[in-house]
Amino acid sequence: MASPSGLQSGLSRQPFEIWCSDKKNACVIPGNVVEGTLTKTIINEPKEVTLMNGITASLNMQNCQSVEMYFNSEKRLAEKTPEVGETVSGLLVKKTFTYQIMALDDLHVFSQLSTENISQRITIAYTGAFGVLEHRLKQILESVESLPDEESEGPAFRVHERLTVNCEIPKVFVESEEATKTEEENNKKAEKVVHALLVSLLGDVKFGENGKLVISVDGNVGHLDKQSGNVESENEGLKERVRVAF
Repeated sequence: MASPSGLQSGLSRQPFEIWCSDKKNACVIPGNVVEGTLTKTIINEPKEVTLMNGITASLNMQNCQSVEMYFNSEKRLAEKTPEVGETVSGLLVKKTFTYQIMALDDLHVFSQLSTENISQRITIAYTGAFGVLEHRLKQILESVESLPDEESEGPAFRVHERLTVNCEIPKVFVESEEATKTEEENNKKAEKVVHALLVSLLGDVKFGENGKLVISVDGNVGHLDKQSGNVESENEGLKERVRVAF
């Protein structure tokens, strides 16, 4: 096995000079060959080669055909060859000078990296009936399932198999699992849960421009910035009520 592949020096050159005259031996050259190297010379099947000490020796090794190797990949993203224009989704992993796109489940198998699940928890002040909240969420979302008592310390339900909502009066907790996989999706579902809570507390709550919530109570209107928590309203009472609720 020629390594380095040029056979110019090193441990691969020494046994080559000893064995090249015996036709029972073979030389395997991995990779491309470079002009001016010994490997380039022997590919052309000369009868003799010049050794490192300047002496010529007969070359009895025959040039065989190229070896073609096929590999059955076990990686998930390689199970199906993507069509032209098809989007391939995965993690871009750099190792030495190569880049690979891997499925998340393959990361610990084909690399030394590992993944962890991150749980996010939102705590919201809530004094309404927990059943009312569950009812409102079932009207908004497709999958809302009540959890048995042995899986939670109090009343709780699971939203789309990712968000867990449980109640410890006067607070409601929204927990998001598997955030490393579907962070954007979980955030959207958590936002809908928060919206349903505000509807239960304040009544008329709608999505406005720039990601703000528009809240109407008794003819008064307020605008809530969900990122900063700032409330804009001409009615000071409504402004304080929305701020406390949020």
